[in-house]
Amino acid sequence: MKTVDDLIAGYRRFRAGVYAEQAQLYKELGEGQDPGVMLIACADSRAEPSDIFNAAPGQMFVVRNVANLVPPYKPDGGLHGVSAALEFAVRVLKVRHIVVMGHGGCGGVTASLIESKSPLIGEFVTPWVKLLEAARARVMESGSLNPQFALELEGIETSLENLMSFPWVAEAVAGGDLELHGAWFAIKHGELHWRNPKTRRFEIVAP
Repeated sequence: MKTVDDLIAGYRRFRAGVYAEQAQLYKELGEGQDPGVMLIACADSRAEPSDIFNAAPGQMFVVRNVANLVPPYKPDGGLHGVSAALEFAVRVLKVRHIVVMGHGGCGGVTASLIESKSPLIGEFVTPWVKLLEAARARVMESGSLNPQFALELEGIETSLENLMSFPWVAEAVAGGDLELHGAWFAIKHGELHWRNPKTRRFEIVAP
């Protein structure tokens, strides 16, 4: 997709294909949504959650942002898009699962690792990726041979930890009504790595 004409052409293919085949589903979705999963993913154009999980419309409540980050609970009257979506998903939609999915070659993670003179760092990116500062410090102290990959995984851990800072998320988890998960997608190889909650290691999901 390079131009608006490409978008319009894509819409027409959608109407003639997917929509025509699933018209009844869209009619039902027009009355409301009831997804069981919230997925927090990166805005990167190469890691499309619906494709990765072969999900139909209405099955996942998706939030995408730079580096799939969840900020900590901070009810300070500011503008908190991720927190607002999280609140709606947990308190209104009553999702049963929240998945934080990172991916290989994440630009937001790269921005956290490099110096401020890089074009990847900007007016809004800089404060946003500061959410990774503690994770970045852990990675650098570990002497990892692949800090990009290591921080992509540590960033997922950061978001999972921050999720638990929201009182109504922690309450739902404690009550057995909500489960938190981590995943990482290798774009080049099409491989999904799922976080083992006991070992906190990411294991490849068999295709």
